[in-house]
Amino acid sequence: MRSRNVLVVSAITASLLTWLLLKPKQPQAAAEAVVSKPVVMAPVLLPAQASQPTTKDGRQYPLVPAESAELAALLVAVEQALRDPATPAEALPDLGHQQQVIYRVLSTDEPRSQQVVKALPPRWRSVAERHLAARREFVRMSRGRGPTMLPAWRIIQPEPAADLLSYYRKAEAATGIEWEVLAAVNLVETGMGRIDGISVANAQGPMQFLPTTWAEPGIGAGDIRDPHDAIQAAARYLVRRGGLQDIRRGLWGYNNSDYYGRAVLLYASLMKEDPTAYTGLYHWEIHFNAADGDLWLPVGYNQPQRISVEKHLQANPASKSPNR
Repeated sequence: MRSRNVLVVSAITASLLTWLLLKPKQPQAAAEAVVSKPVVMAPVLLPAQASQPTTKDGRQYPLVPAESAELAALLVAVEQALRDPATPAEALPDLGHQQQVIYRVLSTDEPRSQQVVKALPPRWRSVAERHLAARREFVRMSRGRGPTMLPAWRIIQPEPAADLLSYYRKAEAATGIEWEVLAAVNLVETGMGRIDGISVANAQGPMQFLPTTWAEPGIGAGDIRDPHDAIQAAARYLVRRGGLQDIRRGLWGYNNSDYYGRAVLLYASLMKEDPTAYTGLYHWEIHFNAADGDLWLPVGYNQPQRISVEKHLQANPASKSPNR
């Protein structure tokens, strides 16, 4: 739906995408068996510092250990806990945010990321490589120094994970577009509905539709800002743009960027391989790559007008990354 420039894909991303596009989809019964398989493990102690500033609800920006072996061990523990049905629901937001920040930090530090991936057990290497490859596609999309102004957004709680999953599956049943792709689009567009705002191109709602696209016959139905309605419309739009024949072509129609399509398919591949990966992605927070670095915009951020990074940080020091 929006046009961006295109560069050549890296060798690792190309090989990963070839693998995920050729790999057969896991039957739903098998997927549900994976989701319900119990894993017993000890609670994960996330790194923290008492001196760190906190948000209004008492949360802190996740810390990333500097030592590669320690970071690899933390990443494994987090990935496992996010997939463990015994993990308390109240622990999932911080675990998901920790996972997200680890990959964001590593994606901009190639030597360090190579050390960490090498230190991971084989089970988690491909997972980490795909996360890093996806994040780097978005880094390529936002070339140059980040902005000094933050957007006029409202950050809200998304609908419950189970509800969103039911919307994705309903859309897949109706159109044939895989639920994992729809979840990945929802993730990269608005953090699964956390961003309530209008883009500079006037895209709106949790799936970021232009009102003109929404109004096309057979696409939009209901409320452009309603998650259920928007997800169903996104599936229909991907079909119209050729997604059933070639999902990459459909995603190009959704957003005119090869970077975008590759990132979406990498995230989708994680859920296709292991549906429990959805839990971590659902709990990712909204981060903004600004001139001052990677800023966290937590639930409760509410700016009817754009605001300078400097002014925001004066009032919200917990938004600034402590990771260097």
